[in-house]
Amino acid sequence: MDLSWLTAVLLLIIFSLVLLILALLHVAYLTYAERKIIARMQQRLGPNRVGPRGLLQPIADVLKLIQKEDIVHPHVDRPLFAIAPLVSLVCAATGLSLIPLWDRFVLSNFNVGLLFILALSSLSAYGVILSGWASNSRYAFLGALRASAQVISYEIAMSLALLSIVLMAGSFNLQEIVKAQVASPFKINLIPQIVAFFVFMISAIAETNRVPFDLPEAETELVAGYFTEYSGIRFALFYLAEYYGMVVMSALAVTCFLGGYAGPFEVPGLPFFWFLLKLYVLLFFYIWVRATLPRYRYDQLMSLGWKILIPLALVNLFVTAFIKLMF
Repeated sequence: MDLSWLTAVLLLIIFSLVLLILALLHVAYLTYAERKIIARMQQRLGPNRVGPRGLLQPIADVLKLIQKEDIVHPHVDRPLFAIAPLVSLVCAATGLSLIPLWDRFVLSNFNVGLLFILALSSLSAYGVILSGWASNSRYAFLGALRASAQVISYEIAMSLALLSIVLMAGSFNLQEIVKAQVASPFKINLIPQIVAFFVFMISAIAETNRVPFDLPEAETELVAGYFTEYSGIRFALFYLAEYYGMVVMSALAVTCFLGGYAGPFEVPGLPFFWFLLKLYVLLFFYIWVRATLPRYRYDQLMSLGWKILIPLALVNLFVTAFIKLMF
């Protein structure tokens, strides 16, 4: 047996497990940070009972959800009902394996990494649609229909915004996109591609069903939307997929628009310092938007996607292609 091959496989498994554990911790404490930040903005206390300053609240929430009874309605389509939350979670979490955390470190260095992440974000919608269909509930089905229409409209705008980045870098490889930014005069794509960044961030909020675009799970009209019939740990998996989606979309924005892991100077012993700093800034933006903006009406949601964001992204793409061709 080739020991070098075996060592490489073991290292890949170890790095994958470490990245998965770190991502789970980030997602768990992202819920805590969100509740604390929104409470601060709204002059409330937020979690403060479990552990010092409520720091153990995410762990308590997980233990509570694991212990809850998993109630399954007798008229559901059981195979699809069980698969749906896993589809959403796996598609959301897999994208992290393609994000370069620092120079020369990425678990899956695909030449078409950006395209693969876009494909995964599209596939995650199938978990939402399957859950609504399999639940045999009108509330859940209506939430799933809303989600499918929303994803189709905003996926187009997001893809067009990222195509401008691909034109500038000349590659779908995320490592190459970061290196192209470092080599450019601006050092980050945010300055020449401010329009694409604007379109991408709005589309990313809609993709992850966050306020003000959380219509597929709008509690006031739809009880809980597409996962109305879910309980216990399966209910938690949908929320886990949503927060994973926030992390992946923010990490993708950092990689494509903010220079990725590159910074003005190197921090000894912390090669991922700049990446995490930029990631936390964008995650704070997600939370800030939730605490500030009211929910859109559905007609406003669709008009924004089809009448404003897609034309804006198309114009930006044509201008980028023209400048690239001429200069």
